[in-house]
Amino acid sequence: MSDALRGAPARVPESFPSWAERLSELYFSGTTSVFALSGNTQDLVRGGSGYGTLTDFLAEQVFGRWDLILYYDLARGLRAFAGHDGERLREMFVLANKKVGDLTLARKDPATAFAMLDRFVQVNIMAEEADRVRAAILIDHASFLIPAGEPGRLSTSASSQVVTLLNWASSPHLKKLNMAFVLIDEQLAAVSERVTGNPHVATVEVALPTEAERLAFIEYAIAGRDFAAVSDYSAVELARLTAGITLIDLNTMIRSALEGGGRLDGEQMRRLKKQLIERQCRGLIEFVEPRWTLDMVVGHEGAKKRLREDAALLKRGDLHTLPMGYLVCGPVGTGKSFLAQCMAGEIGIPCVVLKNFRSKYVGETEGNLERVLNVLRAMGPVVVIVDEADAALGNRNMEGDSGTSSRVFSMIAAQMGDTRYRGKILWMLLTSRPDLLPIDLKRQGRAEVHIPLYYPSEQEELRGMFVSMARKIGTRLAPEDVPDVANRGKLSGADIEAIVGRALRRSLLAGASAVTREALAEAASQFMPSTQGMEKDLQEIAATLECTDIEFLPPEVVARMEAMGGREKLQERYAHLRQMIEMN
Repeated sequence: MSDALRGAPARVPESFPSWAERLSELYFSGTTSVFALSGNTQDLVRGGSGYGTLTDFLAEQVFGRWDLILYYDLARGLRAFAGHDGERLREMFVLANKKVGDLTLARKDPATAFAMLDRFVQVNIMAEEADRVRAAILIDHASFLIPAGEPGRLSTSASSQVVTLLNWASSPHLKKLNMAFVLIDEQLAAVSERVTGNPHVATVEVALPTEAERLAFIEYAIAGRDFAAVSDYSAVELARLTAGITLIDLNTMIRSALEGGGRLDGEQMRRLKKQLIERQCRGLIEFVEPRWTLDMVVGHEGAKKRLREDAALLKRGDLHTLPMGYLVCGPVGTGKSFLAQCMAGEIGIPCVVLKNFRSKYVGETEGNLERVLNVLRAMGPVVVIVDEADAALGNRNMEGDSGTSSRVFSMIAAQMGDTRYRGKILWMLLTSRPDLLPIDLKRQGRAEVHIPLYYPSEQEELRGMFVSMARKIGTRLAPEDVPDVANRGKLSGADIEAIVGRALRRSLLAGASAVTREALAEAASQFMPSTQGMEKDLQEIAATLECTDIEFLPPEVVARMEAMGGREKLQERYAHLRQMIEMN
């Protein structure tokens, strides 16, 4: 930012990333002097002639013409900062000693540093126009100085620092001066909400690099070298395929190819991308590469038809017709996870499984989710599988955890309802108890399409399941070798896999190389399904009541519902079963 007056229109170079443009707009509007930068704050940023850290970019580009830049973190203390410009740094050092004081006195003590900075701010406000200093104060790793937590539980020093920042933010005098305060932290949720939630403080997200930004960096990193000699991908293709990856990790990928002696081929690319994205999310997601399409799913014809249609629309780019998400429900073992992965394979896009992101530490759960959502927004299009969604996502009214579950729920609900990501983030919420999932998540505009799954009940469907499970465990089984199954409608996919596994064991012990008809018939006749009948009935009824399209319901389910007297009677049966289970 140049010497332009506060309140004037923002004028920034076109090369600025979107977050820097946003910061400049807010600054020039004169509404705030305190900014909180979060997200991809540890990545490389394009500067004048190359790439450097975010703080280098702030010092050299955003505040490149200002008189004084002061930088503070707990490790290095308070110091003048000018990026790579040594001459400017020497001038700043002299000015800092004159206007702020001996910075070595505040080398590690935050209380002393904030006291010196507050005194400098007050003096600068009261100074004559000619004596005022254009100054920016950068506070890195802000969560270690003003951590999230209830005010009464913060240390005296942290509480004092929060109040000091709030005083700066709300000062009408500072909003008229060329002074700015920038808090920097990867996780906004880890910083005191008293600061980040204050209306005088502007929060700005540093997003992961866009495809255009990745392409510019790749061309810079290659620097005219023959990249085709070490990579199966051109710069344009690599930029497209590395969505969700930071420039630092992209640099590692490029240098490994150019200098490591290995070729960046399809297998290497898949391995590196999986590794880099999982590491970036700190193990909070599992990157799944779908091996199957919907052709591998046996039965569920109505669901497969709808999912195939949506896959075709996505491939054509007709995103406005796609749902924001799906709710896949049904009794345990009906293949919910498998269906979700096959859907991703049908479309041909990445698939991630959201793992347990909750933590016992204050603010870390929200920070973990914030990090994951940032990556998902950059990765799109992507399928996000949330297993046991009723337990994983919580609800707005959960108590006993200082409001963490409520905040997590709000973050998920807001992202699921953000129509800018329609067709880019496809949510697949999986649960055997959809009745326990808050209505806010499964309403239209979030998880819009509700797909119930059931145990196979037709003999042909059962035969297909047996053949599919045999292929899954690495053996052969012909459809004509599958006997008529007595427990129709009571066997889950896991049950069928267990029967085939037992039959294979018997066959191998008898000297055969694959499952024999006799061994399978014996294993099927001796298998005893789970006795949890009431729980399975409850789960099946809950899935039926949740269904949004009658085409998803098998004919026998529709017939059974009509025989009972329709959905209203089915609802009464559900309430009765739930009451009986809760009493046991």
